Amino acid sequence: MRLVRNISTALALVIAVAGCSAGGGSADAARQDASIGDAALNAGSPELALRLADETLNQSPNDAGALTRRGMALTTLGRLDEARENLRKAVSIEPHNAKALLAFGRVQLPVDPVAAEASFQAVIHQDGQNAAALNNLGISRDLQGRHAEAEAAYRAALAASPEMTAAQVNLALCLAIRGQGHEAIGLLRPLADSPGATRKVKEDYAAVLAMTGDRQEAEQILSANIAAGELAPALDVLASLRTQGDSVTR
Repeated sequence: MRLVRNISTALALVIAVAGCSAGGGSADAARQDASIGDAALNAGSPELALRLADETLNQSPNDAGALTRRGMALTTLGRLDEARENLRKAVSIEPHNAKALLAFGRVQLPVDPVAAEASFQAVIHQDGQNAAALNNLGISRDLQGRHAEAEAAYRAALAASPEMTAAQVNLALCLAIRGQGHEAIGLLRPLADSPGATRKVKEDYAAVLAMTGDRQEAEQILSANIAAGELAPALDVLASLRTQGDSVTR
């Protein structure tokens, strides 16, 4: 997969260089940088996206697209404070830029889920079928302990994009917290049992099992990656989430 991503980035670079050879002004160069930057982000190459965004911003400091790409690259690199600064500026320049709003909301989730919710709502106001915004809206509500509203957002995301794995997982976890374990297991078991199931999906399934009282199977799944001394406390915490219901955040 990594090889494919690198090839995609290389192809984008080749195409851009070919375009440059034909001549063109600074506007053409900015568009090419934007195209390559997007390709780099999609290919998992945030360093390249960051460098290209910096080149554009050196010429046009208020380019909202470049600020957005810079913020997204910084987010991937774990430089979250810088990412927030860039994305906040992008949104202030283009308040209806859905890409900037979504990226800004995501980086706000860990520190200010209320502000994140407002960003996602702004995207949904423009496009009520934006599954990514709906899924992230659910996360922001879960983080505020509003699990019933979070469930509604996840269901809306799945209505817009029925195969969206992230929304399926988040809905299952939300249902388990709310005490609806049977439905949660039904949602997540097929994903966890599939040949291509990721470690994260399996761990999320184990969390659902723990919250619904199936501690033994949860322990079997988690024991592969959690030290024996840490396993029991982790399962205790998961089990406690179910008993606290809508008063709990996750």
